[in-house]
Amino acid sequence: MDYKQEYERWLQYATEDQDIVTELKEMREEQIEDAFYRNLAFGTGGLRGTIGAGTNRMNVYTVAKASQGLADYLVKHFETPSVVIGYDSRIKSDMFAKVAASVFAANGICVRIWPELNPVPTVSFATRYLHASAGAMITASHNPAKYNGYKVYGFDGCQITTDAAAEILNEIEKLDLFTDVKRTKFETALADEKIQYIEDTVLDDFLSEVKNQSVLYGEEVNKNVAIVYSPLNGSGLKPVLRALKESGYTNITVVKEQEEPDGNFPTCPYPNPEIKEAMKLGMEYAKQCNADLLLATDPDCDRVGIAVKDKQGEYVLLSGNEAGMLLLDYICSQKKKHGKMPEDPVMIKTIVTTDMGEQIAEHYHVRTVNVLTGFKFIGEQIGLLEKRGKEDSYIFGFEESYGYLTGTYVRDKDGVNGAYMICEMFAYYASKGISLLDKLQELYEIYGYRLNTLHSYEFEGPSGFKKMQEIMAEFRNGLDTIGPKKVEKVLDYEKGLNGLPKSDVLKYLLEDQCSVVVRPSGTEPKLKVYVSVCAESKEEASVLEQQITEHLRMFFA
Repeated sequence: MDYKQEYERWLQYATEDQDIVTELKEMREEQIEDAFYRNLAFGTGGLRGTIGAGTNRMNVYTVAKASQGLADYLVKHFETPSVVIGYDSRIKSDMFAKVAASVFAANGICVRIWPELNPVPTVSFATRYLHASAGAMITASHNPAKYNGYKVYGFDGCQITTDAAAEILNEIEKLDLFTDVKRTKFETALADEKIQYIEDTVLDDFLSEVKNQSVLYGEEVNKNVAIVYSPLNGSGLKPVLRALKESGYTNITVVKEQEEPDGNFPTCPYPNPEIKEAMKLGMEYAKQCNADLLLATDPDCDRVGIAVKDKQGEYVLLSGNEAGMLLLDYICSQKKKHGKMPEDPVMIKTIVTTDMGEQIAEHYHVRTVNVLTGFKFIGEQIGLLEKRGKEDSYIFGFEESYGYLTGTYVRDKDGVNGAYMICEMFAYYASKGISLLDKLQELYEIYGYRLNTLHSYEFEGPSGFKKMQEIMAEFRNGLDTIGPKKVEKVLDYEKGLNGLPKSDVLKYLLEDQCSVVVRPSGTEPKLKVYVSVCAESKEEASVLEQQITEHLRMFFA
């Protein structure tokens, strides 16, 4: 594709959205190239990119084209296809959701759309609940405000597989985004009931499933713990508060500046609970309220971050690995105590998530399944258990990037479920005079201290894409040592390993139970490095992690 010719075509035909018309007229040469040098990539994560004009951007035309490709795929595979659509608080999310709905309706596909913004797990849930052929969620999860995306679910509520994504991409690539996309007016299709709003009872039943995940089994706990909650200007406010309040957690203060949906994220440019800056305002509220627990969910409410007080009264952020280990141990101990552990219990985690999870699972005689990075692979494994009639074996799934799921009612990480279970776990231990930091220290004493860190390196534009490929090739040339640790084994997932799909991921197993994973992000122009260190103390681990990180940094210069 000649990007200059395509740009000229957009100047002529892209007249629907005035923001795009204006942007096209003001573009400089380098901006034109970046916006048109390729089509926005479609994969198992759907689409994700910056909002704006161009084939390499999220806009009404790229969303409509992706929807037409998905529609063509659904018509080929289902006699009477239907689709569920949801959206979050991001810029143009509601517009993109209506554009997608209008394309599906024009193709004779029955559309069920949430009447207001809702968390991404509600799309997975509604797809299953309403027996839809597919689900589509307009979201870019925890990315900065300039991003949006388009996430696709299969009929089973799981994110689409690699094969399905390739087939949908093939359909998308056949299309001209100005001449081959069928559209109807949203309001007309709504009046004709080709598009229908999803009933409130579906959300009620979703929340019932969340509350059914409790592992108290009748035990009384102190639910009057003081909680500060921030939805980070996203979609979590109503469902998270409903799940907690309907279960007796009523001492909740919401961070006012981050309460209402706002895709500009004015107080947290990076609305990601993994990032300290995103939690800063919540921590200030927690100090003012003398809260026991701080919770924050990301804009599409599939991740949850937490902070708790230490013995000095200062608030400490827990990592996704730490919260996941605590939840795993809590769920296992409660199920064991009450005789509720299934016959063949299974915990599922990603290969970049702490190996200590496997040690905890082993302690409770729970089998661990390791999968590639991305909660879609955890959802896929739940689906495989279901096919074998072993769905009840699943007890927990988690990933280091703050994603948790304790049930099988959805097939993606669920921030509503995560927030609910963290509050229950916190209240349970608080009733016994135990803090989460005490419990975490107890786990380290049993299994050894672990430090897990994530480092991201950005590479923007066409030159950045090429640079990332060169860096991955350099890592594949081999390393004898990383920092002071010898490399004992290299796991290269590029050709597929241990029955897992092919993926551009390298894992270096180092001596003394340390490891390093390097992979390109599937959704952003970044290379991600996961460092896992095992040591006798926190201080030793910090020094060792720094040595390893310093050695790796020269690859990214």
